Amino acid sequence: MSEQQAAAQPGIDPAGHRTAGPMFAAFHGALAPHPWRDPESEHDAYQLFHQRSAAMGWLDDRSSAAGDERAAKAPGLWAMNNATYNNHPADTEPFAWFQVECSTPASDRPLPVQPFLRCAEDTLARIGTAHLSAVQILLPLQGLAPASRPHNALIPSMETCDWFAERDPQAVTPVMISINSGRDTAIPTVARQLTSRLGRLEQKVFLPSGSESTGKDVTPPPPFADEFRNGPPLHGLTLRGELAEWSCDAVGWLAATIADSAAQLGVRTPLLLSVVRDRRTGE
Repeated sequence: MSEQQAAAQPGIDPAGHRTAGPMFAAFHGALAPHPWRDPESEHDAYQLFHQRSAAMGWLDDRSSAAGDERAAKAPGLWAMNNATYNNHPADTEPFAWFQVECSTPASDRPLPVQPFLRCAEDTLARIGTAHLSAVQILLPLQGLAPASRPHNALIPSMETCDWFAERDPQAVTPVMISINSGRDTAIPTVARQLTSRLGRLEQKVFLPSGSESTGKDVTPPPPFADEFRNGPPLHGLTLRGELAEWSCDAVGWLAATIADSAAQLGVRTPLLLSVVRDRRTGE
């Protein structure tokens, strides 16, 4: 592990470009490094994520430029903040996490959770083979403006749910989903409406089968201080159901859909979303 990885700590970069707010992803499970990879390689999680973000045109690096150079740079989906991985995490710790400053989405676009998780997944694939048991995402709902959504794009991710139509039917995976608003009572207040909305959506990416209100989150604790996201996790909702496939792609789509559904109900606080693979399923 490089010095940068060893010293990395989640948090808000005071020099960063403030936009919609911090977006964070933690990966739980195990990461088996490639046998050919040098563990001291300069190509650590931060460098690889940065390079992948730039290659895909998703990185917003305007804050590092000035004057005419800044004006010539195109906006991106996020500004880089931090990333790290750990080959030997404790049971409750993630083996990798990634943090960006999320740009404010266009009025007809969802939070960029799907490309964010895909970029993280591609980064991990360069390091080793990941075996995911859970994905936790901090969603900056305070950066959404549901009133500005066009009527035909209230939940923009619904336009892309057919991406998951051509898939192996055996890929369907039982999952538990925790949606937590920290010290804010927003989620318990709208729990029934949110559950109903998700159940009425015309999509087959996530099919809910039940829900329950929860107090303290039953999922692994996130690797950042409570102050980072209005914690501790006191007010939440747990959903159970089936995800079309166990992939970062499907988790990202679901996260963006939940974010817009909650925002439409007036939720304006950051949400910690945890998607946990049902332990009864195998790899």
